[in-house]
This record gives sequence, structure tokens and C-alpha cells, in this order.
Amino acid sequence: MPNPFELRGKRVLVVGLARTGVATALFCAARGAHVTATDARTENEIGEAIAPLRTASISLELGGHRENTFLEEDLIIPSPGVPADAPLLQAARAKGVTIWSEVELAGRYLHGRLIGVTGSNGKTTTTSMIEHILKNAGFSTILAGNIGIPLIGRVEQSSDNTITVAELSSFQLELIDTFRPNISVFLNLTSDHLDRHHTLEEYRRAKARVFENQTEADFAVLNADDPATTPLAPAKPRVYWFSRKQRVAQGAFVRENEIVFRHDGEEKVVLNLQEIPLAGAHNLENVLAAVAATRLAGAEPSAIANGVRSFAGVEHRLEFVAEVRGVRYYNDSKATNVDATLKALDAFPGRILIVLGGKDKGSDYTVLQRTLREKSILALLIGAAAEKIEKQITGSVAIERAGTIESAVEIASRAACPGDVVLLAPACASFDQFQNYEHRGRVFKELVYQLERQAASTSSGRG
Repeated sequence: MPNPFELRGKRVLVVGLARTGVATALFCAARGAHVTATDARTENEIGEAIAPLRTASISLELGGHRENTFLEEDLIIPSPGVPADAPLLQAARAKGVTIWSEVELAGRYLHGRLIGVTGSNGKTTTTSMIEHILKNAGFSTILAGNIGIPLIGRVEQSSDNTITVAELSSFQLELIDTFRPNISVFLNLTSDHLDRHHTLEEYRRAKARVFENQTEADFAVLNADDPATTPLAPAKPRVYWFSRKQRVAQGAFVRENEIVFRHDGEEKVVLNLQEIPLAGAHNLENVLAAVAATRLAGAEPSAIANGVRSFAGVEHRLEFVAEVRGVRYYNDSKATNVDATLKALDAFPGRILIVLGGKDKGSDYTVLQRTLREKSILALLIGAAAEKIEKQITGSVAIERAGTIESAVEIASRAACPGDVVLLAPACASFDQFQNYEHRGRVFKELVYQLERQAASTSSGRG
């Protein structure tokens, strides 16, 4: 049951006016709160997102933040991109102001069941797959969270019969209070966002909060093959595992060539590995996690199998773009950390021209060396992290400082031979040159489509 927070008459400050901030400000204003929205950007920089806020009579403080505003609020909702330890938030916290993430507020109004998916890699694919399977199995579903539309923007669609499947980032989880998924999924844990969380322990602690408010009536699904994740198994919810390497006591695992779900000693075959349409061992793990979550949500094995078979994948996640003159181009713009890039490289047998770089997140790129040496023939470096990456991967692969993604695609198209793979898997955030990873991926795809059109034009001209 929802545990709504009475917003009417409350002074609410929303910090940051990207998608989540705008949705949160409008949500609170619609429920009678006195809302102020603040952003370091100016009105011209924010653009058309301002219009609905003005219509809703929301006070705007743009081009910077005022300390007094932070200290006078009843509730502050920072957008995910705002660090929880920002000085103004710390000052407000010291004065007793309540500070929540948007998912905390949304969770208090959300009806029906909630499946929350977190981890360092694979969240978007697994969240999308779980929702796809359940929808195809006949459940009323909502897809939300860090995947596109904020959770708070989906509250009105929820009912006692819906299952909301939400992708949850560490930024969202670090500022929860009572937020409670009925089924939590923790995929894996690798070094990421250390520019934000400072230490791996802080990052781990933020992620593990997904279990914090679960009860004995709830389920937690974890990766039995990930040594960083297994110690995080919670005490209260019923724990289920997924594994591609071993049989698990409860959960989904691989036996010979099949995925099996085990519950209370009973084992049921769900589907054959050959039926999985996604490439890579990491995607097998994502499927196993989705099988466990959807079975616990009540989907039958046959319906789960049908859902997996018909799942087309996710944009910007090992997405096939086109084949041009025998060279295949793949967009994995969502590979925003080193581990995700390693998994992308492992999805192909070799002869990869990889585009790396962007905004560094405090990552160690030396761990890419062995896989680059084995799989890649050229690394094309772009963005602010190019110099650091070059220093840390020198000697493992031929390197070209492309600077921009446009230059990288042009160089790759000239250097690649038929049978090669050009892979965008940057191992970095996108914010140095792009609005977000989706923007980066769309630009890459459009550049590839231009190559495709040029190749077709040249071919028809010869004909």
C-alpha cells in the first residue's frame, strides 16, 4: 500500500531541471506544494522545459543556487545528477531539512507491485526484458526509472493491478528512506561512479540500499557468480540467485544447454540457450536474472520463454546499427564504465575497432589492456578522457586520437576491412561532448547511416 507524504502546503525545493527534476516539480505542484525549482544553468541553457513549470506557478531560481532557499524548505528533492554530499545539501541536512531522491517520493504514491533493478551493468537490458516478459505474459506493466521516464512520472498510471519495473541507479538509491521494492534485483558490482561516490565501499553501500526496507514477504535476486555481490545478500527478503556457472539452491541457473528455475527443490526447464536472441555471456546473466524475477512475479515458464525469445534488445546496448561494405557497426553507448566495455568486447570474436572516451569517472583503464590486445585492432579515442586512456592502454592496441565521434567513425570506416566490427563502447560518461549517452548513441548511429547511404549511392552509381 502507498505511504503518501502530505505535500499540500509544504515548501519543496527541486534541484536540477533535467527530466527527473521537471517531472518531480510538476508532481509536487499538482499536489498543492509550494515548489521552487533551481538549476545552475540559465533559462536559455535549459530551454523549453521551463514552460510547463511557469504554467504550474513554480518559482524558478536559475543560473545558480541560493543558500537561503535550501535552508528554508520542508523537503528537498535533488535530481540524480546532483551529488548527495553537495555543500548546500549538507547545510540543509544539518538544519534538519528532509532530503529524498525522486524515487523515494514516487514510491510513497505508487500503487501495485514494484520490481527494482540495480547493479553496475546490464540494468537497462534486464529492466526492459523483465517488463517485456511480464507484459507478454498478460500482466499490466509500467516501465520506469533510470531507463527513460522517471518513476514519479508513472505514478498516475499505477493501480493495485500493475507491476512497475524500475531501473534504479546508485544516485537514486543513496537518498531513500522507506522505498521498498517487492522484488529487488542486484545484477553485479564493479568499480563505477567513483568520481561521485569517492570509494567503492560508498558505491556498494548506495546500491545495497535496494534491500534496506524489504520484508519477509519480499524477494531479493542476486548474482551467485559475482563475488562482489554475494556478500550483500540481505537477511529479511527471501533470497533467490541466478548463475551461469553453478546450480543454485533457489533461482535460475544453466544446466547443460538449458535455463532452469529451481524453487523449493523443484526444477523446471524454462528455455534453451539457443533461443536467446542477445549476444554475449553478460546477456545470458541478464536473461537469468529476468527469468528469476518474472517467475517470482508469477509468470509461467512457457510465457517467460516466449518473452525472452521475442525480446529485441535495447537501444544503445550492443545495438546492431548497420553493415557497410562488409563492416558491422554496433552502438553500445550505454557502456559508460570499464566493465561494460570489457563485456562488449567479449561479445565478439575479434578484429574490433573500438571507440573509447568521454568524461572520465575515476576509472582504471589499464584493465582493458589484455582484452584489447586479444580482440581489438584499433582504439579510436575521443573526448576529455582521451589522454588518460591513451596513457593507460598504450602497448596493447594501435591508438588513434580521433577527438570527436565524427572523426572516429570516419577513420574507422577507412581502416576497417570486411568482417571487422566497429564498436562504440566508450567506458566513459558522455557529458563532455553530449547531453547523455542516448544523444551520443544517436549521433553515432546517424554517422553510420550516412556511411550506409554513401555506400549505397556509390554502388548504384557503378551499376
